Amino acid sequence: MTDQKPSKTMNLPLLPLREVIIFPHMVVPLFVGREKSIAALEEAAKNGNELFLVTQKDASILSPTRDDLYDVGTVVSIIQMLRLPDNTVKVLIEGKQRARLIDLQNSSIGMFAEVDPCTEEIGDAMALEATVRGVKNIFEQYVKINKRIPPELLMSISSITEPARLGDIIVAHLNLKISEKQEILSCLDLEARLTLLLEKMQGEIEIINVEKKIRSRVKTQMEKSQKEYYLNEQMNAIQKELGQKDDGKSEIGEMEEKLKTKKLSAEAQEKVEKEIKKLKSMSPMSAESAVVRNYIDWILALPWGEFSEEDHDVLKAREVLEEDHYGLEDVKERIVEYLAVRELAGDFSRGTILCMAGPPGVGKTSIARSLAQAMNREFVRISLGGVRDESEIRGHRRTYVGAMPGKIINALKKAKVSNPVILLDEIDKMSSDMRGDPASAMLEVLDPEQNKTFVDHYIECEYDLSKVMFIMTANDIHKVPGPLKDRMEIIDIAGYTPFEKLQIAKKYLLKKAIKNNGLSNYSLNVSDKLLAEIVDGYTKEAGVRNLERTINTVARKIATEVVTRKVEEGRKFNISSKQLEKFLGPKRFERTDIHVAPEVGLVNGLAYTSVGGELLNIEVITVPGTGQIQITGKLGDVMQESARAALSYVRSIGPRLKVDPDWYKHHDIHIHVPEGAVPKDGPSAGITLTTAITSAITGIPVRQDVAMTGEVTLRGKVLPIGGLKEKMLAAKQAGIKMIVIPAKNKKDLLKIPTEIKEGIEVHAVAHVEDVLKLALALDRPEDFMTTITLKVVNGSSESAAMVAN
Repeated sequence: MTDQKPSKTMNLPLLPLREVIIFPHMVVPLFVGREKSIAALEEAAKNGNELFLVTQKDASILSPTRDDLYDVGTVVSIIQMLRLPDNTVKVLIEGKQRARLIDLQNSSIGMFAEVDPCTEEIGDAMALEATVRGVKNIFEQYVKINKRIPPELLMSISSITEPARLGDIIVAHLNLKISEKQEILSCLDLEARLTLLLEKMQGEIEIINVEKKIRSRVKTQMEKSQKEYYLNEQMNAIQKELGQKDDGKSEIGEMEEKLKTKKLSAEAQEKVEKEIKKLKSMSPMSAESAVVRNYIDWILALPWGEFSEEDHDVLKAREVLEEDHYGLEDVKERIVEYLAVRELAGDFSRGTILCMAGPPGVGKTSIARSLAQAMNREFVRISLGGVRDESEIRGHRRTYVGAMPGKIINALKKAKVSNPVILLDEIDKMSSDMRGDPASAMLEVLDPEQNKTFVDHYIECEYDLSKVMFIMTANDIHKVPGPLKDRMEIIDIAGYTPFEKLQIAKKYLLKKAIKNNGLSNYSLNVSDKLLAEIVDGYTKEAGVRNLERTINTVARKIATEVVTRKVEEGRKFNISSKQLEKFLGPKRFERTDIHVAPEVGLVNGLAYTSVGGELLNIEVITVPGTGQIQITGKLGDVMQESARAALSYVRSIGPRLKVDPDWYKHHDIHIHVPEGAVPKDGPSAGITLTTAITSAITGIPVRQDVAMTGEVTLRGKVLPIGGLKEKMLAAKQAGIKMIVIPAKNKKDLLKIPTEIKEGIEVHAVAHVEDVLKLALALDRPEDFMTTITLKVVNGSSESAAMVAN
């Protein structure tokens, strides 16, 4: 359905509009300034006050043409017109109806347009009514959330019954683009126009809701930031009043000043500057800022390019080492060599990585400290015992909560110089688990070719460790992985001899005990004989820790006597053997007694333990039985295998020993190594076991003034062993007159002190037969186990064995 008004064209003055659209039923003031537009207003005032308003597509054009104007505009009537002092005209107009622009004429008195009034299409009345209700409801929602529209407008809207008037009044109050308003103006189908208006309002409501959420979020953040800023300013003011701020400098400012004084690498400099810039943009109270601040503090705390002035005086270093330590000649010599090379080569010398391997208490840690003192370097000790996490060495990555650098970087921070002496103590006690292998992480640290660019996971910057002198200590060098051992220069430190212990006690330990126990003002006389009694009877170790504790016990007893009896200063105390037993109790260790007469199946072996050498008795007996072999004495797998190998060798030479082959079927062999509660292991008792088994089977007794050590093969060859010095020392203390050692250990005799070798006859052997001839109590040893000869008789061979005794 359409209304019944006939369509006819009209010629009206034209007023082009910029950035505004006038709808029918609108009453709005306009300010007109263009001459042609003012002329059009004056012409309209003369001819019925009707005017055609149409909007320009481009507001910047001053003299628009037909193509610059939209097709549909509004016919309006002038209600009032007023010329202003600035030659502009204020006009109040009211929209009447839509009209389509047909033609445009420009004349000297203004612009005129031929327009065709538009006829609106009504459509389905029921659908139109539903759309009108929807428009009113949505507009009500729009008014509630848009505070710029007065609520009174809802009352006037609710009273409008004409759909066309309703739509035109509502669209005038919407915040739409010019193109969207023009689209609604150009729509002649009333239902479609209202539907389009409904869509535009719903879109505007969604936009307003999103804007409200954004404003609310921004407001919350601003309030939080303002609150934090206000509280921080209050804290700063309070701290300033309390004197906790230095000249008002901020923490970041102090970091920047410290950065200028540090000689960081280019990589570290760039990283710190980046982190400081990030810190400036963070809230001081945030958790992330604490992480960044901690990272910057760590980097700035490291001694980048800071070195202590070294002292390369070889003579002074030798004096310091001799003053602090007795013996340890190999270590002292190597340290002096290092200093001599540094003196000649300077910075071109490669980093030195020494590993001192030896039993506990021999002075490995203390000599490293003396070395640092002799070189005028800082000394830092890192204990690696029980370290099982790779991050302990390389540090944790910063992504983890509570991340920290590794032990190496921590040691450099503690030393405050980049060329300290770092002692890696107990490197053989490291272990590995699911978190990584710290020994593998140490490969980069201890390689002079790689540690120039050492990277800690926390620092994430290359740090030069080439100027650091690494010294390691280990009790058992065999527990150190091969690749790590390959990077070290290993110096073996043997246990002290009784004479060396006596000298250490007299020169160092006794003086130290007197000072530490407050007896400096008293005279304490301890003879060499008494010190030797302490060494032999109250200590059993490779080092001197127990010896030091024992001497301190004596000093404490005297100090107690001084205090309780109020002894005057200057008194002299002479310690006797009787007083020593009173102070320390009966002797804890007795010298192992050896049997005088030769015995069958009893042989003196030599063992090497973590506390030094040990005399090891091995007993073998044979009893009637079914050919079983029993091994007791808490022996390890290697020692049990060594016993079986020895037995197999003895059985292989049975004919030469004149032993009936069926003898083994009717006798049991029992091998026992006292003491039964002490674990024992290792292959070095091979020749001892062979001698004991041979003696037990043949019934030939063994000399008890002979001790032996050496590994045996199934062919009877004697293989080399370790710990010869300690074993010979144990033999000497036990009163042994003859020692049998492997021939390949003969070269080790050159390093053994004369005081140990004195009074002992040493035989180096290559085969078990030579051992048996020396150890068994034979009348004619040269005829024992004469070699088998083969004699051919009628094409077949028969053996002729000559067995002496």
